[in-house]
Amino acid sequence: MTSGEPVTSGDTVTASETTRRPASRARRATITGLLVVAGVVLLLVSVGVAITLGPADILLVNVRDIVANHLGFTDIPVKLSKDAIVWEERLPRAFVAAACGAGLGLCGVIMQSLLRNPLADPFILGISSGASTGAVAIGILGLGGASIGLSGGAFIGALVAFGLVLLLSRLSGGGTDRVVLAGVASTQLFSALTSLIIFAFADSDETRGVMFWLLGSLEGVRWDDVALCAIVVVAGSILCLRYAHALDAFAFGEDVAASLGIHVARTRAILLIATALITATLVSVAGAIGFVGLVLPHAARLLVGPRHGRLIPATAIIGAIFMVWVDAGSRVAFSPTPLPVGVGTALVGVPVFIGLLARRRRRA
Repeated sequence: MTSGEPVTSGDTVTASETTRRPASRARRATITGLLVVAGVVLLLVSVGVAITLGPADILLVNVRDIVANHLGFTDIPVKLSKDAIVWEERLPRAFVAAACGAGLGLCGVIMQSLLRNPLADPFILGISSGASTGAVAIGILGLGGASIGLSGGAFIGALVAFGLVLLLSRLSGGGTDRVVLAGVASTQLFSALTSLIIFAFADSDETRGVMFWLLGSLEGVRWDDVALCAIVVVAGSILCLRYAHALDAFAFGEDVAASLGIHVARTRAILLIATALITATLVSVAGAIGFVGLVLPHAARLLVGPRHGRLIPATAIIGAIFMVWVDAGSRVAFSPTPLPVGVGTALVGVPVFIGLLARRRRRA
């Protein structure tokens, strides 16, 4: 259009839309930021309150003073017994629980998007079964000795299982459906190997200890476990946010993603490997925890919608809060004997998932 031509109504609408779109994006970004801040605050409050639950007489103000003392902000006198319970036992446990909830929820989002399967979760790739076999091989057969440990064996087993899934899916021609089928085969194989080792070589005490760990346990976690889980989950979250727009495109199929200029095979490989590493790390520390990656992405979609720029941080925060409270409930439900946290997630997750399915059916 030249300077002498009149401006038509169509041009006016286009210009108006162009003006509104950046403002709308900025408004959505602001709302998302505020929700993330509110979620982080709620998570910190949840951690503080969860730490006070238990047989020991610990108040929220005690938690505040102990944390401030260890961070060097204050020097308030606190009983050594309370300091040990909060700083050495319950606080690391709460942080690892939060990391597990955030990481497994994040992995569920990625897998459901990449595989376009609403029932996909981190354990569909057989990573949990591989980790179980690795832990059993170390704990019962003594492979690798004390230098590797139960968590190290679980980590190695998880990576071996994922490598097998990639190999099987490639040999069968690739594609998301092949990855799912390879994951099912890997799960059955490593589950059978775990059962075989326990049946053939374990005594009753070893069987009891291994089975408790396989059900998901946060007993005995320490600050080095917190650091490992936090680094892996934060790095994975940043990577997944980097690919948020690609994940939005994957929701419409690989052909649509490719038409938008996304390198489908490379993106899928990067995100699946990241998912495997996150899951392997968390399983090696906390054992097998089910239903977190399956249920929480659906709950987050109900709150923030399907766009991954909002869905990824929302799922991570909701997962962290969920796991903190499930762990606290599992810890005090049958005190002094803790309930395996994997049992707690299943008892809560199954009814929630049934409710989500019923709601989706009513909407359909």
